[in-house]
Amino acid sequence: MIKTQGQDPAAAGPCQRFRHRSCPMDNAANSGAGSAETVTSAAGKVTFRDIANAPDGQARETLIAALVARMTLSEKVEQMSGSMPLRQMIRRYNETTYDSGANDRLGIPAIRFTDGPRGVALNRSTCFPCSMARGASWDPDLEARIGDAIGVEARAQGANFFGGVCVNVLRHPAWGRAQETYGEDPCHIGVMGAALVRGAQRHVMACVKHFAANSIEDSRFFVDVRMDERTLREVYLPHFRACVKAGAASVMSAYNSLNGSPCGHNRRLLRDILKKEWNFDGIVMSDFTFGLKNGRAGLLGGLDIEMPCAIHYGGNLKKLVREGEAPAFAIDEAVTRILRQKARFASVGEPERYKREAVACEAHRQIALEAAEKGMVLLKNAHATLPLNRSSIRRLAVFGELAKMENIGDRGSSAVYPPHVITAFEGIEQAAGPGVKVEFDRGSKPGRARRLASQCDAAVVVAGCTWRDEGEGGLWFLPGGDRKSLYLDK
Repeated sequence: MIKTQGQDPAAAGPCQRFRHRSCPMDNAANSGAGSAETVTSAAGKVTFRDIANAPDGQARETLIAALVARMTLSEKVEQMSGSMPLRQMIRRYNETTYDSGANDRLGIPAIRFTDGPRGVALNRSTCFPCSMARGASWDPDLEARIGDAIGVEARAQGANFFGGVCVNVLRHPAWGRAQETYGEDPCHIGVMGAALVRGAQRHVMACVKHFAANSIEDSRFFVDVRMDERTLREVYLPHFRACVKAGAASVMSAYNSLNGSPCGHNRRLLRDILKKEWNFDGIVMSDFTFGLKNGRAGLLGGLDIEMPCAIHYGGNLKKLVREGEAPAFAIDEAVTRILRQKARFASVGEPERYKREAVACEAHRQIALEAAEKGMVLLKNAHATLPLNRSSIRRLAVFGELAKMENIGDRGSSAVYPPHVITAFEGIEQAAGPGVKVEFDRGSKPGRARRLASQCDAAVVVAGCTWRDEGEGGLWFLPGGDRKSLYLDK
C-alpha cells in the first residue's frame, strides 16, 4: 500500500495524478489505516464478521483497511450506491427499506434505510407528534425515549438506519417542512436532535439532515443560499455539530447549494468543516435522487453514499476511476467510513425487543401521548374559558374539516401511517361523554356556523394545515411545499 501523507483529491489536477493509490485524505480516514504489512497479511482472509467482532479502535481499523484491500472496485462502488430502482422507490415510497451495500461474498450487511421523524416510515408504526410539537415540550429525556421507541420499531421491521433526525433551523413560518424541525433556535434544536440521536442509536444508525441551510422547500433543488461565515457558524451549523458530538453515524447532505456549491459535493461543508474540523468519522449520504449532481464532484467533495439508487455513482464512478478522472484512494476513504459504521452497529441493540408486536405497541403509544400532552401550548385563556365545565355543557359544537380528518402528518419522507387514528371529533366525543351532544360543522358557511354556535353551550374550532397545504413538495406526487399564505383560510 503506497501512502502519500496529506493527499487531497480535490487538489489533484491532471487525471494522471489519480493513476496510483494513495492514503485517505483526512484525520478520520488516517486513523483507520493499519500498516502496509499488517493490511497485506490480513487482506487475504478478513471478512466483515472479523471487523464486527474486533474491539473498537486500532485493531478494528486495521481489519477494515484489510477488508477494503480485498474488495474489487465494483464491490467498493456498490457500498457507495443505493440499490433500489427509481421507479420502485416512487411506487413503494415508505413501504420498504431503501438498501445499499450488501455483499454476500464478504459478509457485509446492507444499510437498510427508513425515514422519519414522526416515527418509522414503514408499514403501520407508532406516529409520534411532529418534531415541532416535541420541541415545545423542552424535554430532551422524552425525546431520547421517543428515539429509543423509533429504534426498536425500525429494527422490528428490518431497518438498521433511521434518517429522521431533521435539525434544519426554522427561518420563516411559511416553510413547508417547519413542523419537521424543533424550532428556530440552534441551541434548542441541537439539544433535542442530539437526544433523538442518542435514543435511536441504542438500536440503529441515525442520520442527521439536511446539511446545510435547507430551510426552504419549493426551490430546494436549485436555490443557492448565500451567507457570510459568521451567519453560517452562528445560525446554521451549531445544531448539526451538537448531533455529531452525540455520535451520529451519518449526516445527509441537502439539495440546495451553499455559496455557489451544491451541498452534495460542497467541499467546504463536507470535508473542511464536517470531516476535518469536527472530526466526523461517519457516513455522508446524499439526499434522495437529486442530492448529487456530478459523480466526480461528489467523490472529491466528500459524499460517501448516493441514495436511493446509483445515478452518478455506480457504473459512472467505476468508469471515472478506470479512466483516471477520479482517485481510487477517495473511493477507499468512503468505503472505510461506511464499513466503520456498519461494524460499529453490528452488535448494537436488544434483540429480545425486536418483535413484530413491539410496533405500535401500547408502551410506545403512551410515549406518543405524553409527547402530545407536553408539547401543547396554551396561547391565551380569556375569561378562564378552559377547562370546559362538563356539568354546564349539554350541546357542544365542533367546527373545521380537520376535526373529522385523520390528519397525522405530511406525505413524502415524513409520512408515518399508524394502525389506528382517533380524529379530533372522536376524541372530543369520548371526552365529553354520553351526557353531551356533540355536533359537527365544517365551518365553510359562516352564517350556518354562527347559528349553530349560538345554539350550543360551547364551541371548539379545529384549524390548521393538511399535507396539501404544507410538507415535502416540489414533485408531482407531493403537492405540499411551502405555504402560500400564513392565513388559515387561504
